[in-house]
Amino acid sequence: MASSTSLVAGVPQVRPCLPPRDAAHPRAPLNTSLLRLPRFGSRCQSISSSKRWSSDTVRGRSRFLSKKSDFRRRNTFLIGGQGSRSHVPELHNCISCSILRQRGHLSIGRSSPRAFDDKSRFHLSTLDKALGKYASPPRATVGPEEPHAASIAWPDGAVEKQDLGLENFEFDRAELEGFLNSKLPSHPKVYRGQLKNGLRYLILPNKVPPSRFEAHMEVHVGSIDEEDDEQGIAHMIEHVAFLGSKKREKLLGTGARSNAYTDFHHTVFHIHSPVSAKDSGEDLLPSVLDALNEIAFHPKFLASRVEKERRAILSELQMMNTIEYRVDCQLLQHLHSENKLSRRFPIGLEEQIKKWDADKIRKFHERWYFPANATLYIVGDIDNIPKTVSQIESMLGETGLENESVSPPTPSAFSAMASFLVPKLPVGLSGGSSHDKSKFPDQAKVVRKERHVIRPPVTHNWSIPGNPADLKSPQIFQHELLQNFSINMFCKIPVSKVQTYGDLRNVLMKRIFLSALHFRINTRYKSSNPPFTSVELDHSDSGREGCTVTTLTVTAEPRNWESAIKVAVQEVRRLKEFGVTKGELTRYMDALLKDSEHLAAMIDNVSSVDNLDFIMESDALGHTVMDQMQGHESLVAVAGTVTLEEVNSVGAKVLEYIADFGKPGAPTPAAIVACVPAKVHIDEIGETDFRIFPSGIIDAIKTGLEQPIEAEPELEVPRELISSPELDALKLQQNPSFIPLGPETSIIRVHDIDTGITQLRLSNGILINYRISQSESRGGVMRLIVGGGRAAETSESRGAVVVGVRTLSEGGRVGNFTREQVELFCVNHLINCSLESTEEVIAMEFRFTLRDNGMCAAFQLLHMVLEHSVWLEDAFDRARQLYLSYYRSIPKSLERSTAHKLMLAMLNGDERFVEPTPVSLQNLSLQSVKDAVMNQFVGDNMEVSIVGDFTREEIETCVLDYLGTVSPTRGSWARTQSEPVLFRTSSSDLQSQEVFLKDTDERACAYIAGPAPNRWGFTYEGEDLYESINEISLSKGPQSASGELNAEKDVVTTKPSKLRSHPLFFGITMGLLAEVINSRLFTTVRDSLGLTYDVSFELNLFDRLKLGWYVISVTSTPAKVHKALDACKSVLRGLHSNKIAPRELDRARRTLLMRHEAEIKSNAYWLGLMAHLQASSVPRKDISCIKDLTALYESATIEDVYVAYDQLKIDDDSLYSCAGIAGTQAVEELSASMDQGESDEEFQGVVHTGRGSSTMTRPTT
Repeated sequence: MASSTSLVAGVPQVRPCLPPRDAAHPRAPLNTSLLRLPRFGSRCQSISSSKRWSSDTVRGRSRFLSKKSDFRRRNTFLIGGQGSRSHVPELHNCISCSILRQRGHLSIGRSSPRAFDDKSRFHLSTLDKALGKYASPPRATVGPEEPHAASIAWPDGAVEKQDLGLENFEFDRAELEGFLNSKLPSHPKVYRGQLKNGLRYLILPNKVPPSRFEAHMEVHVGSIDEEDDEQGIAHMIEHVAFLGSKKREKLLGTGARSNAYTDFHHTVFHIHSPVSAKDSGEDLLPSVLDALNEIAFHPKFLASRVEKERRAILSELQMMNTIEYRVDCQLLQHLHSENKLSRRFPIGLEEQIKKWDADKIRKFHERWYFPANATLYIVGDIDNIPKTVSQIESMLGETGLENESVSPPTPSAFSAMASFLVPKLPVGLSGGSSHDKSKFPDQAKVVRKERHVIRPPVTHNWSIPGNPADLKSPQIFQHELLQNFSINMFCKIPVSKVQTYGDLRNVLMKRIFLSALHFRINTRYKSSNPPFTSVELDHSDSGREGCTVTTLTVTAEPRNWESAIKVAVQEVRRLKEFGVTKGELTRYMDALLKDSEHLAAMIDNVSSVDNLDFIMESDALGHTVMDQMQGHESLVAVAGTVTLEEVNSVGAKVLEYIADFGKPGAPTPAAIVACVPAKVHIDEIGETDFRIFPSGIIDAIKTGLEQPIEAEPELEVPRELISSPELDALKLQQNPSFIPLGPETSIIRVHDIDTGITQLRLSNGILINYRISQSESRGGVMRLIVGGGRAAETSESRGAVVVGVRTLSEGGRVGNFTREQVELFCVNHLINCSLESTEEVIAMEFRFTLRDNGMCAAFQLLHMVLEHSVWLEDAFDRARQLYLSYYRSIPKSLERSTAHKLMLAMLNGDERFVEPTPVSLQNLSLQSVKDAVMNQFVGDNMEVSIVGDFTREEIETCVLDYLGTVSPTRGSWARTQSEPVLFRTSSSDLQSQEVFLKDTDERACAYIAGPAPNRWGFTYEGEDLYESINEISLSKGPQSASGELNAEKDVVTTKPSKLRSHPLFFGITMGLLAEVINSRLFTTVRDSLGLTYDVSFELNLFDRLKLGWYVISVTSTPAKVHKALDACKSVLRGLHSNKIAPRELDRARRTLLMRHEAEIKSNAYWLGLMAHLQASSVPRKDISCIKDLTALYESATIEDVYVAYDQLKIDDDSLYSCAGIAGTQAVEELSASMDQGESDEEFQGVVHTGRGSSTMTRPTT
């Protein structure tokens, strides 16, 4: 999706295709949506990713460890970052206090379109939204008088359209100053108002997704408002109020979903709902507002609910206290050591959470939760603004006014401040909806409570020029569970509001400057063996923290830490001293303008939630909110005034605190924090103590400052990778053409009118699917799928495919072009390219614009990768070292080590589904990994799908020219079956295992897994369930005790449902089954029994491989984890004794259809739908699997779901479980609990050290 509004649209990032992927990062949540190849990894951590808190911690998790909780993603709101969000389940998962989501970024970590980003991953296939930048939660606003508090400066005439009529003309100095000082235009469709009880509201009509809307109630209270004996009480109220609301529960059957989260300064309750009820057509906004009213202002603090949520929060506290989280806490504590932010993490303190009663919680609520201290945001498919305003007044207008006596206001400084903060009422609302003063008595006469202005102070020590003697000593956080070295150098300054053209111009210049630094480091050093793993420079505004933070983050192997610091400091110094080149300025300015134009063209295709997140964030920071078109026009207006000298001057100031470190007058870093392992692995020696001191860090920084530097040379950037004469020669040689789609037909082209999908086949065997779509104006996406993947690895070459894909990504060269040239070619044409290996495919994905020949450029790059990839020895060495480091980090993560052990047990030690071992990695060579990858690139083993805003002539010309000229064969891909995957099914002591990890902080997790069929009904035992589907009986379970259900069974048994005859039967029914089981797990294991904070059921249904599996993941405490395991097994096995009710099926159906309808306009979603459409290894997939999807969901019956359920292997001989326990009382070394084939040297146990901060939370649904 495009960026939401405003300056964002104005100053887009030069979009990368997501940074290079390190296998050592969490995989995204499983989405059981059908037909789709997993989208390529929006959460696989990069070797150069933009992350505010980039600890080197053990980032990897097995795919089935991924949690639903991380669904709110970061939004680079100052640079046109686009927002995307994974689906929020109906069940509550509060998003309290996840540090990593909380900052709007002007970060260089994602600043350039990239080629060959590797996103290989393991275990469970997933489908993520990976459209670029991640959305961050909305923030409370920050007023000038109280940078820590919530306050909104509402502009006059907020609903009046402003048209400055700017032209691109030459300015003299006076005109230029006048122009730069003029105000940016405001979003023309935003409506703001205020009720007589003080509640502020904002309405924005938005058509995407159609017939749905977002309603967010933001209460301006958070953990910063808590007293010393109330730490975590705002988060507790969020849980109790949200989950205790009966009115919210009534919405669950309507297709609405809801959630909540708590932050430093605010608590937000949000509901995503259809505009009207499906059956009755009733308008749902009043019901949604009524539910939000009850949740925020009238919760029932029942003792039973308080106890349930107390248990859930204590479990949450333990669950989220991973080593990554502890590192995040350390960084925040040192960055804000001078104020309360370092001591008020929303999760709270365990000893206090255990003690509060309902009365204590109620009193805090009475103090802060009232309409005048809240803001309501409504964004969605709303046509009638006056009606919406009337509904808001009707449902919320009287709240807070009950039994209040009228009393005149007392003039005071407080009243003056409140007057300043209260928005002026908007004018010009059409249809008689303008706010008439007669409707609103003087607020001071009727409202008892004003919005709180005096809040607990948060005073920042800014990084200002000072004396070198004032430098803070570097802080070192050392822990046994850390694997690599990382260091963060922070600079903290006040937020600069972006409200004028001059402000926007400064943001643009910073973006250009920092993009150059990112590109230089991550291309120059990737051409050799760099001493660092990643170098990132992040420049971020945070309304949440009330400051702008610049962070230099360097991560490296521990043995290279000094060299890594030196190189990073040296490159920062080079850019600061010599600045960007003229070529760099032209290149990045052009890319930014192209991207801005592309975003502006997508103005009508921005999702409501992206718009909403952006508006809330912009309001919090005091930035002017513009729509995409205004942002683009404003950017074009300021771009012509930018000079090279000013770019370098503005950019240099951002880097002064590093480049001039220790010099008189240089800004003083706010903090320097190193996060390091306690022990490191030395080849031929083993584990040894890692020693580092603050003085050594200072010495490394100073050495980098003393290194000789030279100005950056200009690079020659190719305009094309294949010249016209070269293309003509290729066409003459290969004679590309379209041929019949199959041996038994003469049809060359098949076009389906309903879906718009066209299918073709090239003369070299490559299969083509394309769809013309205007939903993303002048933009397109393309995906190459190559059958095989890791399953094709032989017993002698385990790891060859995944390491080979990483090698190709690390090298980045094609033909005679260097990595730098290829990267800049992508920048110039706004191409994002990623590369991934999964269990059953290798895939490349491209995102491109059709402006300036961008689609042809993307096809040229794909052609060059297929025909002229360059395999480099040093790239292979780096790739192998990354996977070696990743493997050695497994025993330092409770979740990963537990998952690793379970997968090896269930899959009989098959290494293709876990991380390659050091022995396997050592056996690989450059030639073996090259052969493993390129031998799969055979003509008819490749399928290319394209979706975009192109014409038939444009797309078919590109396909013929650049794919039709690919050689018919690329290797010796054998049409034989891969080595079979064998589940260990005989009863053994491996079916129930444990992992122990020594750590001072107690935590526990557990996993349950077992076999399932694949999406098309094939099992690992060789059965074809689809062929015998109508013969499958339900005799495996007890008979129904429900007359209603028996009646349904009788009907369906006599007359099988329409779904039974469709090849997607198991894909549909398994998806519905997963929703039902997830709902029951939450209700039973979390809500009723209080054994967990987070539990989920996930399915991995392969397409090409004839198998699948299910996984239940649950977090708990060491004392309760085995009870939680048993409870999960009971739910999983209890669907026959506790029959699925019609309302459960209906809710599951609505949830899946809602997701489908919400994404149907996304080009990337269509890529997933078209995956394997012509693949010979997926013969049952045809166009009906796409066009009939909605009808198939609607026709599914309860008996159909039971047919699917009975194919899950849940008996004692097939079900595997593993519990992981961390704490000081762990009695077994981890190495002793790993697979028998792994030596003690490979997996050594971890001894405890240090105390982690257990004071922050994660989501609650």
